[in-house]
Amino acid sequence: MTETSTGLTAEAPAEDPMEVLLDLLDLGDFDGARTNEDIFLGPSQKQPRHRVFGGQVLAQSMIAGMRTVEPDRIAHSMHGYFLRPGDANQPITFGVERLRDGRSFSARRVHAYQNGVPILSMIASFQVEDTGLDHQATMPEGIPDPESLPSAAELLSEFDHPLARHMSYERPFDVRHVDPALYVSSPTEHVPTNAVWMKTIGPLPDDPNLHRAALAYASDYTLLEPILRKHGLPWVTPGMSVASLDHAMWWHRPVRVDEWMLYVQESPSAQGARGLATGRIFNREGLHVATVAQEGMVRIP
Repeated sequence: MTETSTGLTAEAPAEDPMEVLLDLLDLGDFDGARTNEDIFLGPSQKQPRHRVFGGQVLAQSMIAGMRTVEPDRIAHSMHGYFLRPGDANQPITFGVERLRDGRSFSARRVHAYQNGVPILSMIASFQVEDTGLDHQATMPEGIPDPESLPSAAELLSEFDHPLARHMSYERPFDVRHVDPALYVSSPTEHVPTNAVWMKTIGPLPDDPNLHRAALAYASDYTLLEPILRKHGLPWVTPGMSVASLDHAMWWHRPVRVDEWMLYVQESPSAQGARGLATGRIFNREGLHVATVAQEGMVRIP
């Protein structure tokens, strides 16, 4: 990033980020057109590096799968592989294969296509709500309130760069780091952990499926940062290349993404130019609402 004296305080997003998010998750369905798949079409969010944000295609793929199951079947898990970089200047076609509809569970395979080839392959599972055993992880104590932490716009106000403007003003989520952010500075402690508060910058409709999909979108923002923290690497490390390879997610309890959520992350291992990270997401009342896992490619010079 290039430091300037003018700052970013006068910059504003070209579009309302919340309207962009809602538009991304409002897939077209070609009037119910089908081959051996249900077909949907979604737009791409413009990105400074012209690559589709992984969280976007995850969320859109979940919306596509949700459109093919009965309304009483809610998403509880998904496992996806990022196969190719997506072009943020092109729309994405989603093909949903109905693998199974059982008495309580439904399974869907979703492929996201650009230029006739898949950029993401995902299997998602849906369940009729049921009762049973109940326990959860405990939300960490001693975490500062999100209101006391700086926003990305405040942290990046002195930098005039497309990525800084994007993270400051064009994201639909407000993400606030509990420990000093890795945008431009190396971490002071080399530990494989990370935690952020996050929520949308504005309210969302009450549709629970929309909130689940939007949580998938946000879950991809910072999940690989515990790997970087362990090795003292900021995002601006010269020559470093980082890319998500896969993404798994489990929704445990109802969630509203327009209210503050704590995303606690750790990396149990890194090796062979790959690192694994896991995350637990809690609402502000301490309910464990979701768990996430991702392996990423991390190459440094």
